[in-house]
Amino acid sequence: MSQNVKLGIKYRYQIGRGLEADGILAGAAKARWRLEKQKKILRNEKYIGDTLLQKTYTVDFLTKKRVQNNGIVPQYYVENSHKHIIPRDLYMQVQEEMVRRANLHSGAKRKKRVYSSKYALPSIVYCPKCGEIYRRIAWNNRGKHSTVWRCCTRVEHGPEACDVPTIQEFDLQEAVVKAINLALGSRDDMMATLQKNIETVLLQGDETSVEGINAKLKELQKELLRLANAKKEYGSVAEEIERLRDLKQKALTESAEREGLKRHIAEMREFLETRPAEISEYDELLVRRLIEKVTVYDERFEMEFKSGATVDVER
Repeated sequence: MSQNVKLGIKYRYQIGRGLEADGILAGAAKARWRLEKQKKILRNEKYIGDTLLQKTYTVDFLTKKRVQNNGIVPQYYVENSHKHIIPRDLYMQVQEEMVRRANLHSGAKRKKRVYSSKYALPSIVYCPKCGEIYRRIAWNNRGKHSTVWRCCTRVEHGPEACDVPTIQEFDLQEAVVKAINLALGSRDDMMATLQKNIETVLLQGDETSVEGINAKLKELQKELLRLANAKKEYGSVAEEIERLRDLKQKALTESAEREGLKRHIAEMREFLETRPAEISEYDELLVRRLIEKVTVYDERFEMEFKSGATVDVER
């Protein structure tokens, strides 16, 4: 996934300060670039050529007062209503990443965790015993300073709650490098795994056609307007519209997940095909691009790539 997709709160703050320093104005000619404004830009469908009608609606026609539409009146989404300035696939990657960060939970109780954008490994390194993520910690052991990774359960509740050992950052990063090199060293086997994964994704297919649902929705909306104008009962038609909207959302979500996996497989395949030799050092951007999850066992690291392939690295 590109660096553009990996913007976190800290990065957005830095971007805002940079825009202000350059004298670039935000909306309504304001000098301050607030985080909420940047988030709205990331979520704005207009940049990909789409339009969402009736985001707001008029509550007082005398004063022209408008308020946010929170479901009081219908909203209509129109695709390709104007020329886009951002590729649709990049926009969808951003939405996917924002949802992932907003729903970052770990542990048996699915505790909400804060996403860190500065480093690649936070939120993807997991403890196999309690299911919690590992936290990056600046450690001072008898005057010796180092950076270590430790299970959040142990950090918050002590070794009695979870006794998994602490990991030196260098060891963790070295294991990631070894995993990537193992993938490079077994290109043929890895390529075969990727091909199998992509075939599985393609076989899943679309259980429900979004185009078919849209066609039904269009007809039902016409029928709803006809019944409403004739002052006839339209409750059953409205219920069917809501059911189809839910079905469409589910189909879109499943399709987005499949497209995301296909994209990750393609990225892994491109990496294997274009990388001539093993990597010699840890690379944050490469880890963001390739690694999905790291599970820390007593005798090994299990590295799961975003393409679905896994490799084990001995500790």
